[in-house]
Formats: sequence, structure tokens, C-alpha cells
Amino acid sequence: MYIATIPNRSSPPAILLRESYRRDGKVKTRTLANLTHWPPAQLEALRRVLRGDTLVAPEDAFEIIRSLPHGHVVAVLGTLRRLGLESLIAAQKSRQRALVLRFTISVQVTRAGKPMD
Repeated sequence: MYIATIPNRSSPPAILLRESYRRDGKVKTRTLANLTHWPPAQLEALRRVLRGDTLVAPEDAFEIIRSLPHGHVVAVLGTLRRLGLESLIAAQKSRQRALVLRFTISVQVTRAGKPMD
């Protein structure tokens, strides 16, 4: 895909989003959209995207405030399930059982690496 500027005799040039393809060994062009009424800044941004330029560096786009270890949670939950702790808390699934499991997991994950008192 590319952006083509097509001159017109008595009016402003047409700005078109086009695609090239081959049919029977010949190069053909297909117009996908008319971008004539787009603002110049938006056209330039699309040109850069089509070229494959990076518009914003990933480290500039996001700020990591905190990162929680998901793998630890899954490991503790799997261990609790293997031990049968869920059925010891409550035989049926319930909100209370889920809350107790979440609390137990959070205690274990936050205490990870700390010695027992």
C-alpha cells in the first residue's frame, strides 16, 4: 500500500490510498480510499506507518508503575488445589471460598522469600 498524489487540471490534486498487485503478469493498481480531505499531519502519519517507521518508542508510550508476578499466583493456586484446600474451605463453589483462597494466595505471594517467624 502507498499514498499517491494524482494531479487534477483545475482542482487540487487527489490523494489516494492505493495498492499494487499483479494479474496475468501485469502490474495493476487498486484505489482503496480517497484521502483528499485528510489533514496534512494525518496524511504524514499514515505515510510513516505504511513505511514501517516507529511513531513512538515503546518506552516513551508507557510508564510501568508496578509489575505483579502472575506466575507466582498460578503456582500457589495450583499447589492449593493439589492439596485439596478448596474442598476443606467449602465443599461448594462460593464467593466466600474464592475470597479465602485469594487472601491465602496473597499472603503466600507477599511472604515469598521472607523467613518464617
